[in-house]
Amino acid sequence: MSITIKEVAEKAGVSQSTVSLVLNNKKSVRESTREKVLQVIKEMDFHPRRSARTLASRKTGNIGFVISDAHFTRAEPFYTRIFLGCEFEARKFDYYILLTSVENTFSRRNMPRFLKEGNVDGVIAAGSMNNHWLYEMKKMGIPVVLIDYYPPKQKWPCVLIDNADGAREAVHYLQKLGHTQIAFIGGSAYHPSIQERFRGYMLAMGENGLKHPEWIVRDEEETRVEDGYHATQKILSRNTLPTAIFAANDAMALGALKAIREKGLKVPDDISIVGFDNIEVTNHTLPPLTTMSVRMEEMGAKAVTMVRDIIDGKKSLQEKILVPVDLVERKSCRRI
Repeated sequence: MSITIKEVAEKAGVSQSTVSLVLNNKKSVRESTREKVLQVIKEMDFHPRRSARTLASRKTGNIGFVISDAHFTRAEPFYTRIFLGCEFEARKFDYYILLTSVENTFSRRNMPRFLKEGNVDGVIAAGSMNNHWLYEMKKMGIPVVLIDYYPPKQKWPCVLIDNADGAREAVHYLQKLGHTQIAFIGGSAYHPSIQERFRGYMLAMGENGLKHPEWIVRDEEETRVEDGYHATQKILSRNTLPTAIFAANDAMALGALKAIREKGLKVPDDISIVGFDNIEVTNHTLPPLTTMSVRMEEMGAKAVTMVRDIIDGKKSLQEKILVPVDLVERKSCRRI
């Protein structure tokens, strides 16, 4: 039989309304009383029915997590780990994360059901998507926080990877190993993260007076394994070859490994490779891939904190959080 709020109140020696105020984190309760009630709740393992709490607080206790179909169906766990970071952080505050995906083509008719029904207090939108989805959510007056994407128009609270600085660090790492002939492969040129990684590459090369436009491939449609494969094939068809490749993400780096191997060359003996993201498979490639590790779970956690603050009215200013990345040295690079 489940514990009731009445039983909690009786054991704590307070009224049921006081227990309700504590559950809804109201400030009109003395701190000593709050601690006493929370202790009783813990001892009795009391879990209030969410429907009752929703009526009392006028909040659903839900946060929506929206991602495009393209990202959701991709066989790499980047956004999965961001989602898990959201989920773990939300549990601390007794929030539920509701996951859905949206099509590339915008349609009000296909708006996520939890938005149509008003079943979320805020939304976290992860990755690039048709901007009309974002603009429509904003029109609905729902707090929206973006992860790993920033549309060109309007201001948005967002959690972004420090892509430019991470790319600079990756190229500087190769330069410290003696590489000067460093190629860049990328795709999805419209995606702000990829643009920033290319900008970081150009900054690092420019700082050392290096320019190699013949080894820059940015015209791939996406940043998948096959795109990295095709981009590297283009580089390998040149008269002279680079000694290293910086890939816009790990998926493209995996494609580069395949193209180099098929050409009869070896990594890192002939060409070194650095990726970006540190997805799980990079630790198991041959050779294991040196990459820039993105703190995916941390990004998800920060997004939950940000959207909760907006829901609770704690912040009114737009905010942009840059999460740093970390170099993970493995076996795909050699010293010249």
